[in-house]
Amino acid sequence: MIESITLDQLRTLVAAVDEGSFSAAGRKIGRAQSVVSQTIAGLETQLNVTLFERAGRYPLPTAAGAALAHEARAVLQQAGHFRARARDLAGGIEPELAIAIDATFPIQIFTSAVTDFEGTFPDTQLRVYVEGLGAVIEPVLEKRYSFAVSGVAPLFSQDLIAERLHSFSLIMVVAPSHPLAQLTSPVRREQLSRHVQLVLTDRSSLSQGRQFGVIAQKTWRLADLGAKHAFLQAGLGWGGMPAWMVEADIASGKLVELDVEPAIWQGDRLVTAYAVHRRDTPPGPAGRWLINRLREHAEQSPGIG
Repeated sequence: MIESITLDQLRTLVAAVDEGSFSAAGRKIGRAQSVVSQTIAGLETQLNVTLFERAGRYPLPTAAGAALAHEARAVLQQAGHFRARARDLAGGIEPELAIAIDATFPIQIFTSAVTDFEGTFPDTQLRVYVEGLGAVIEPVLEKRYSFAVSGVAPLFSQDLIAERLHSFSLIMVVAPSHPLAQLTSPVRREQLSRHVQLVLTDRSSLSQGRQFGVIAQKTWRLADLGAKHAFLQAGLGWGGMPAWMVEADIASGKLVELDVEPAIWQGDRLVTAYAVHRRDTPPGPAGRWLINRLREHAEQSPGIG
């Protein structure tokens, strides 16, 4: 019966088709010619299909035999994949890795590391969430994510371990049509406070009641960094953005970097990004590998320390 077909039978069939004779197939798989012949005969009986024509000096695969050998190769490949997957899981490699990335983290570093990750852990599924502020950290604390990449150190708790990845610049920008773009540098705090400040926010409880870099009397709060970027380009306010995200806009004239007085902004403000995970549930082998590769790519990125 088909249900009782073994991988050994399929392996013998493939070897016989590939090698062109039962004796050569036996040498390839370490079996006697008689065993190969008996195995093929038994398989033909189970399948009720003639797999080889035996009229000549060497058995020749029939059309059905060649087609079923093709199917057998796929089954054997899948079986090998199954065994490898079982070894990985027995060794602690995560079947799925859920992580959160702060929206300000340089995306080119992340995608480069994930490209390497896919090649090294092809069977580990990734779930990636791009969030902001406390929404990056909260699911790690709740044990829903393996780790997060965050630059909001004031929100870290004692339950977390933070591993430095790199630092990147935040700069204040505004559209060239905005009144602030017409002011003589350096721009003072009171001048900034008269205009709408676009502020990144989130829906987590960790950042409730917390202010990060808020100066203006009037603020518009956006939970999406892409929306904040679009609002800035439209001249709807001013705000801080990662330098990597707006450098092309500044070069093309779509945005203008504000030169503010040192008391507000110490040149390019450096934000340090960390990989954070719970002390009691550290990442497994795949998660640990990805954290290390993120650090390596960050160190290789020009202008990022």
